[in-house]
Amino acid sequence: MPSATPLLYHNPRCSKSRAALALLNERGIEPGIVAYLEQPPSIDELRALLARLGLGARELLRKGEAEYEELGLDDPALGDEALIAAMHMHPRLIERPILVVGERAVIGRPPERVLELLD
Repeated sequence: MPSATPLLYHNPRCSKSRAALALLNERGIEPGIVAYLEQPPSIDELRALLARLGLGARELLRKGEAEYEELGLDDPALGDEALIAAMHMHPRLIERPILVVGERAVIGRPPERVLELLD
């Protein structure tokens, strides 16, 4: 995943994701788009993403998705590997948008947070 080109994990149906992309475009930045719902990140890609974000797997989960409840992901006994596997199999569970620039990443909630990586 290391790249000089910023990468945006993007869901075009998500207003926050669209807003983050618009903020980048307004600054002349055309990030590579990762359509993570169509091509879910691998287990290794998710691990690398979490490392760049400095987060545990639970912090990257969208708790409002139906799959979260259906899969019982609120169980505190589930470790990072189980949660990463769930996100790989059900990419809707991945929080969005995520901007990756080199070895750093940020979740764009609110969308303005993506600007933190543009120094």
